[in-house]
Amino acid sequence: MSNPHLAAAPAWHGGWPPRGGRLVIALHGRGHTPADILAVAQRVAPGLAVLAPAADQQRWYPQRFMAPRADNQPCLDQALAMLDHWVAEAAQRGIGPERIVWLGFSQGACLACEYVWRRPRRWGALLCFTGGLIGEPGALDTLPPAALQGLPALFTNGDADPWVPLSRSRESADALRAAGARVHERIYPAREHTVLDDEAMAGAALLQQSFDR
Repeated sequence: MSNPHLAAAPAWHGGWPPRGGRLVIALHGRGHTPADILAVAQRVAPGLAVLAPAADQQRWYPQRFMAPRADNQPCLDQALAMLDHWVAEAAQRGIGPERIVWLGFSQGACLACEYVWRRPRRWGALLCFTGGLIGEPGALDTLPPAALQGLPALFTNGDADPWVPLSRSRESADALRAAGARVHERIYPAREHTVLDDEAMAGAALLQQSFDR
């Protein structure tokens, strides 16, 4: 069966980097487009190449991210397989996991977080703007304590976001922290469902600190 999330060509900023270069894989939210998340990624990492896949029907999966996982199948597994495709393509071009930065907003942030969780290794960084791990309340899996050792991660959210409960963002941040990630959090009172300039600057600072290590 063909993967609907691979039907449309991704959007790019800069094209494939050279061997050993860094690549941002940026995932848009429900009802958004690759161009929307490219604009966010360029605010965060203006000097890096950015790949922005296009979700089938502008959504990576049909239901809310805290619905039972079965309710979001097969779209969710197809979305994860689509990311496997791009990671494999990057590897063939000499860009390993440690050179890949995951960035997402809203549903795209949830997918990015879920992918890092389901494919634990030393990724370059995770920037989760208003997102969290996918699954029912109280049903999150756990990883070994060192599965994500050293992963730089940023979780941001508003204190009353209509789509991603703050409690799930915090729960997800705690789960990654327990798996060894170096997690930073930013919470914004009365923030709308968007990516503020301060969030973008926090993401840029995290990347700079991580690249300098």
